[in-house]
Amino acid sequence: MTKHRIVILGGGFGGVYTAQALEKLLRGDTSVEVSLVSSENYFTFHPMLPEVISGEIGLTDTVSPLHRMVPQTRLYIREIESIDCARKVVRLQPGFVPRADELPYDQLVVALGNVTDFRGMPGLYEHAKPFKNLADALSLRNHLIRVFDEVANIHDPELRSELLTFVVAGGGFSGVEVCAELNDFVRKLARERRICDPAELKVVLLHSGERILDRELPQSLGEYAQKLLAKRGVEIRLKTRLATASPSAAVLKDGERIPCRTLVSTVPSAPHPLVAALPLSQDKGRLRTDPHLRLLESDHVWAIGDCALIPLPSGGFAPPTAQHATREAVVLAHNLLANRRGQSLKPFTFEGLGKLGSLGRRRAVAEMFSKVRLSGMPAWLAWRTIYWSKLPGFSRKLKVGASWFLDLLLPAETVQLKTDTGSSLTQLHYEPGDVVFHEGDLGDAFYMLLEGEAQVFGSQSPDPSQPIATLRAGEFFGEMAVLKRQARAATVKAKTAITLLALRQQDFQSLMAHVPELRTSIERVMERRQHQNSSGELPIPK
Repeated sequence: MTKHRIVILGGGFGGVYTAQALEKLLRGDTSVEVSLVSSENYFTFHPMLPEVISGEIGLTDTVSPLHRMVPQTRLYIREIESIDCARKVVRLQPGFVPRADELPYDQLVVALGNVTDFRGMPGLYEHAKPFKNLADALSLRNHLIRVFDEVANIHDPELRSELLTFVVAGGGFSGVEVCAELNDFVRKLARERRICDPAELKVVLLHSGERILDRELPQSLGEYAQKLLAKRGVEIRLKTRLATASPSAAVLKDGERIPCRTLVSTVPSAPHPLVAALPLSQDKGRLRTDPHLRLLESDHVWAIGDCALIPLPSGGFAPPTAQHATREAVVLAHNLLANRRGQSLKPFTFEGLGKLGSLGRRRAVAEMFSKVRLSGMPAWLAWRTIYWSKLPGFSRKLKVGASWFLDLLLPAETVQLKTDTGSSLTQLHYEPGDVVFHEGDLGDAFYMLLEGEAQVFGSQSPDPSQPIATLRAGEFFGEMAVLKRQARAATVKAKTAITLLALRQQDFQSLMAHVPELRTSIERVMERRQHQNSSGELPIPK
């Protein structure tokens, strides 16, 4: 007999908890096959992710293997290419074998959540650090440790100031919690390493509202959080929006530049591209459902979590929080089976129990049951107790509890874990006036100009303050210093906002060695530029 196929897309709270609820309801029933598609083979407990930055919990303490959480569910650890609602098929990206893989379904659950979206904000994709998953948390922690390793040997006051300035954009729960943990961690590193005065540290929180947590919590709790962070050394910039970024600065909407080498952006988030591409009713990228979590135009497609717009009996819609997603999952599991059996469906009626936010160093804010408001140590104890109890599985609770206990007794390890060698080809963004490289710098990369215009300045020209050449989109530069292992012969600055592709020295040399035609073409350009230099014509930078 052909099994009834339920396919769940997404390995977050909504998707995983729906699969868990289905396994409980289907115990002993083999007529239904449940499949879960996720890009990772683990589930991340996001509320505790900021604590990975400071090392209060271990790197893997926030994640749980999917095969343990949903042992009766068929797992597909793949990226999704497309969703065909007409054919009832989900197309997956190939695995080890490069051939098409289609997953048919009878009922589909869309629980794909949101993604970080830097479109319309030039420079953020290239230079801002997102904070969405475990990889982002590990990357940020490694970056902060590397900053202090570098500062130990840098005496240039301007560069030290840039390295010791940390900017976080976003004054919601995510931004505030990241900023609090980051601030605690860098100040701990400064005390332990003794390589800089704590007064040199500058942690800046940017928020477009009139106070932080203005959409999440009542005014009294938001003001408490604001005063506490300010007391701990965080500079809070209100009514301020981030516009763009370059390798050495965060640029605000009013044109102000904050020189820094660390920019974390927790905003904005956008609908998952697969959700946005669905030909179904949406509102700002969220799929509109009825009270039973079923899409308005379909009898076999359902949606929960951040990507769903679910109406509540009291008016409004269910907020995109973990406590709502887990309860949506229980209702949805019942409705999926009831829909198959022709039974009545349950509406989703949960209104929420409250909100909690950590402020680092044993302080937090909490609003529970719409009336109870806590701040400081009591809120922190409530935050830890509630979220610890929600961790999936006894082993996870034991590991996190042990990490918290050991954190009280032992200092956190501040080692940098390099998990990759970096991308060979990097996209960079510079604002007008930013320097790509200075004359005399080492030739460490080859550049291709994709957008905008750059100017070349040379100390040997009659007037060093005037450009000696202008580079435009489609031109490349920097090849001589890379191939000949020389210092840069000129300075290149952005005339307008520019976007570059940079290829590292080692990879560029390898490319030249293995592609003779490309090497010949590059050498011809080098000869022409050398001739221009010797004849007194305008040179192009090396």
